[in-house]
Amino acid sequence: MIRVLLADDQALVRTGFRMILDNADDMTVVGEAADGEQAVAAVLEHQPDVVLMDVRMPDVDGVEATRRICKSAGPTHVLILTTFDLDEYVYAALRAGASGFLLKDTLAADLLSAIRVVARGDSVVAPTVTRRLLERYVGSGSTAPVSDLSLDTLTDREREVLGLIALGLTNTEIAGRLFLSEGTVKTHVHRILSKLNLRDRVQAVVYAYETGLVRAGTS
Repeated sequence: MIRVLLADDQALVRTGFRMILDNADDMTVVGEAADGEQAVAAVLEHQPDVVLMDVRMPDVDGVEATRRICKSAGPTHVLILTTFDLDEYVYAALRAGASGFLLKDTLAADLLSAIRVVARGDSVVAPTVTRRLLERYVGSGSTAPVSDLSLDTLTDREREVLGLIALGLTNTEIAGRLFLSEGTVKTHVHRILSKLNLRDRVQAVVYAYETGLVRAGTS
């Protein structure tokens, strides 16, 4: 069973999500929270696999709650809920370690699918959507790239693969572009995430933009 925690300041929204999840045979709601502080405490108490986190909540918001949860290095993954995809709060939450985001009006089947993907440790947001978000808030050239010596630990090929991940390419597409097998690309991706201490592909895209490896408008 996938253990899910619901974090939203609107009780009606939490009730709606609970009704959807209660109809799934492989999921159970282990708790609810009305703000970020409660969410962090509930994660410590219930150790859920996935938190559905509203990004805008009073007092401690979803961004700070995500940061605290991911910093604890526990098994819990955070899936952000938002009204708008191009939202600075969503960008901040991805930086904080969220595994992706969903719009609040997403279809029930898509919500359940996303929870299953995140529970497996994968990212759920489409890389192209993440790219649009980052080009608005990071890749415009208005801020200087962040220096990170970890980037120097990557081989030339791994840098190349990371750049293509940031451009939204799938493993299959990267394999075709670089004339590699898909298995080889998967190995490169695994090594990149391990060397840079990143949770998933979404974090890799954020990293590539923030370090200047990829800039807005790159194709």
